[in-house]
Amino acid sequence: MLKILFLFLMASGIPVAIAMAGSSLIYIVVSGDLPAFAVVHRMIGGIDSFPLLAVPFFILAGNLMNNAGITNRIYNFALALVGWLKGGLGHVNVIGSVIFAGMSGTAIADAAGLGTIEIKAMKDHGYDLEFAVGVTAASATLGPIIPPSLPFVIYAMMANVSVGALFLAGILPGVLMAFLMMLTVAYFAHKHGWGGDIKFEWHRVSKALIEMAVVIAWPLALYGLVQAGLQPQLTVAVALVVLFAADRYFNFQAVLPIMTPVLLIGGMTTGLFTPTEGAIAACVWAMVLGLAWYRTLSWKMFIKVCLDTVETTSTVMFIVAAASIFGWMLTATGVTSAIAAWVLGFTKEPWVFLLLANLLMLFVGCFLEPTAAITILVPILLPIATQLGVDPVHFGLVMVLNLMIGLMHPPMGMVLFVLARVAKLSLERTTMAILPWLVPLLASLVILTYVPSISMWLPRLVGM
Repeated sequence: MLKILFLFLMASGIPVAIAMAGSSLIYIVVSGDLPAFAVVHRMIGGIDSFPLLAVPFFILAGNLMNNAGITNRIYNFALALVGWLKGGLGHVNVIGSVIFAGMSGTAIADAAGLGTIEIKAMKDHGYDLEFAVGVTAASATLGPIIPPSLPFVIYAMMANVSVGALFLAGILPGVLMAFLMMLTVAYFAHKHGWGGDIKFEWHRVSKALIEMAVVIAWPLALYGLVQAGLQPQLTVAVALVVLFAADRYFNFQAVLPIMTPVLLIGGMTTGLFTPTEGAIAACVWAMVLGLAWYRTLSWKMFIKVCLDTVETTSTVMFIVAAASIFGWMLTATGVTSAIAAWVLGFTKEPWVFLLLANLLMLFVGCFLEPTAAITILVPILLPIATQLGVDPVHFGLVMVLNLMIGLMHPPMGMVLFVLARVAKLSLERTTMAILPWLVPLLASLVILTYVPSISMWLPRLVGM
């Protein structure tokens, strides 16, 4: 009855969060087994979680970066690095999304923020609008895979796993996905005879490579000094002063923005701060860059960003609260146990279960917002995965990637709607533009599903 109520409310056009909470309330009232107040009590309990404190701060950090002119710096850096390759701006689109993914944490922010700049630039340089929309949509899926990631935080809370482990698990898969997307860009460039969009100039490329070297060398040097016995807090403070001085002297394009995920991952893996404290540190870093260093963020804009963050956080938290009571009711009524028994009766092979789970998650991702989908699917699928020996961190990565691919499809794909509006294309043309890019995304999904060592190598390396 609970499932029928939920599907009926969803089919009536009611928002998914209200459908979940409403179907649970109706079921409790009709059955009479529990007081109606249990719905409110369970919803409040569902968001009474310490890891969820990171959600508003990660949203705020992404909004600050998105509104502080950081996107232009990222675009210019990526242009200098790979814009001279054949199909240049397509490669720029992918590399820019890799970098921006380390700040936004969501696919929609990537598509709406960096995508606006990238689509306009590609259109101005003579690229097909459909190609520009397709590569932008595909690269936007990197947002929640490369840390920080809002869906990872939600999954970690639901599955009771380490946020830091999930963040580390997303790094190599993000690199793999970017590589396959760049191969796809190279294929289209060869097919259509596209050249580079800027001339190869060694001084411009070398400056970009130097910036990349600084991003890699700075945390390694910092880690070495801390391991040598220097006080961590003092070492970090001095290293930051040196970094800002170098940025001012050499006029780097994007070293400081790229440092956002480096600081987050480094701080969490070395124990300097928890994921929640890391989210706060990301906000402070974004404010320092926007308000004080680059001075591209005004106080008026800062207040607007804060209000937007409150609105987004409220939506996410309401979805989590509604999904918590719905998931609890699914468990209490035996739905999850029945599904688990059916799946385990059908197969006990992990690879078959992962195949079925992928098909289910791809389907669900086309209809539900990722936060709602995670909170519904985790109580159903994770116990089965655990029984079959699938690591919950690896399964979380697979789940999030499935749901990100779902964001590109009708009827509910938010990335699809955002890019249709940005590019001023019909939904039909936008959908057709995205279809070829399912090839690298689905290839990435298959590889990451059945080669778990790619995602689990870094977490195991640091003992998470």
